Amino acid sequence: MYFRRKELEKFRSFNGPLIDVRSPSEYYKGHLPNSINIPLFDNDERSIIGTIYKKEGRKKAVIEGLNFFEKKIEMLLDNLFMNIESYKTIPNKNNEFFIRLYCSRGGMRSQSISWLLEKYKLNPITLKGGYKIYRRWVLNNFTKNLNIVVIGGKTGTGKTRLLSLLEKYKYQTIDLEGFACHRGSTFGGLGMKEQPSNEQFENIIAEKLNSFKCSNNIFVEAESANIGKCKIPHEFFNQMKNSRRIEIIRSESNRLDELIDTYSVFKKEELQESVLRIKKRLGPQRTKIALESIDNEKWDLVCRSVLDYYDKCYEFEKVGKTNIKLLDLTDKKYDERILELINNVL
Repeated sequence: MYFRRKELEKFRSFNGPLIDVRSPSEYYKGHLPNSINIPLFDNDERSIIGTIYKKEGRKKAVIEGLNFFEKKIEMLLDNLFMNIESYKTIPNKNNEFFIRLYCSRGGMRSQSISWLLEKYKLNPITLKGGYKIYRRWVLNNFTKNLNIVVIGGKTGTGKTRLLSLLEKYKYQTIDLEGFACHRGSTFGGLGMKEQPSNEQFENIIAEKLNSFKCSNNIFVEAESANIGKCKIPHEFFNQMKNSRRIEIIRSESNRLDELIDTYSVFKKEELQESVLRIKKRLGPQRTKIALESIDNEKWDLVCRSVLDYYDKCYEFEKVGKTNIKLLDLTDKKYDERILELINNVL
């Protein structure tokens, strides 16, 4: 594993475009960040080759793969050359330029494209072990001992805004909700991009962790294990549960202002759909008030009708609740002056 990890580091250090030659479905499930998907086989072709391999053996599967490859060489070259030309190089020490290729295990797909590019006197380099070795590296990042500080607080205390402030001033932060493209509540997907796959969510977190010094504080927002459809890596979540916690306290009026600023910008229909998803938990009366208030743009009533619900849910949140420091930020602006208060409670 150590030897392969060094190979991965060397592969990533080369200057040039990063090409993932796996099928689109494999790429969607998870890929190296900043890679470009130029598949050797599409999803159907990969399925056909896999079926032949299982039923008739490797030799016939390779022949079928070569048949697909032969028909699309020109298209593959066009895609490759287009991305190579558009890539803005950052000169390294030797001013060398490589086309970095990887497939699932560093086998025939990346080697086939490498062979093709060599014929054009280019500099292809393949990742031994492929994406599989990268995933081992990702999962290994979550086993490190991390100095996590959890930022907690009830809904509307501005935890995400505080995390952004810390990021702005070069503190080590992991924005789990930002990476998951979800705020972790029934309203969590509003205004967000499509969520990544769970595997890609893990990849993004690992890349961020790899840029940190583990002994320094790493700030994360308190979350449940699932953020929308994304699940926080088990080892990382366990460390969050046992970490120090800064509990943010703000007045109800502060919290209502925060929620109004966050959610009043969205379409009424989207907000109403979100309310209806929790109507059983809100109860008929609060649901009715929330829906009517959205219609009439009475945002304070909307937020009040759901605030009590979220406060009750909050009682079940367990992350980092064994070592808590309280920080009252009632009526305070979220600017650099808060950072001194945070440092004082750590």
